[in-house]
Amino acid sequence: MTVISRRAALGGGVSSAVAFALGGCVSGAPTAGGPAASAVAAAAEPVAFEPSGAYAQMYGPVADRFPIPAAPLSRINPAFLRAPVAYASAEAPGTIVIEPRARYLYYVLGSGRAMRYGVGVGREGFAWSGSATINSKQEWPDWYPPKEMIQRQPELRKSLTTLQGGLGMPGGPRNPLGARAMYLWQNNKDTLYRIHGTFEPWTIGSNVSSGCIRMINQDVIDLYGRAAVGAKVVVLA
Repeated sequence: MTVISRRAALGGGVSSAVAFALGGCVSGAPTAGGPAASAVAAAAEPVAFEPSGAYAQMYGPVADRFPIPAAPLSRINPAFLRAPVAYASAEAPGTIVIEPRARYLYYVLGSGRAMRYGVGVGREGFAWSGSATINSKQEWPDWYPPKEMIQRQPELRKSLTTLQGGLGMPGGPRNPLGARAMYLWQNNKDTLYRIHGTFEPWTIGSNVSSGCIRMINQDVIDLYGRAAVGAKVVVLA
């Protein structure tokens, strides 16, 4: 199995970088990616759903444990909306392939097809690549920021409380992990990286996190229902 690695080193080395990873599930300043990112979006395969009403249904409000508002489609590049696409891959059906540079996540369906989702990825210094496995999945997960993040952002303490797993934020509409999270492990160890939802869907298509892969809540719910525990996740360099 390929070891997860970052494309840029942080001061303090890899161990401290990994310690910051869970904090990547918190908003940061988006990096649009400049002309290259614009070119990727412009060249993206048109989404398969033509009627505007289909988008409204896909991204409309969701009655869940906590209500999920409709995604603000006017603030999201349509190139990053969910779509079934042609996708040639040697990976088995059920595998998740993430292309950070294009800001896409593919769920391999087989027969040369995949379900494609737009994602937010790690900003400079927090990008990573490699293979992992979905060890577990959680609905409305609690969030536990690492101690290093709390030290850097002491104002976070106002939003945290003592939970079963330590100091954290309970699942809910204010939680940066959103409605669903899938936890990525490698060699029986937690990588601290997650695929998760967000209540800031306008950040999809940006380099905005510290390594976690964020999705529109409606999209992460869809992927959550497809992806099995034990599924392979490949993050391309």
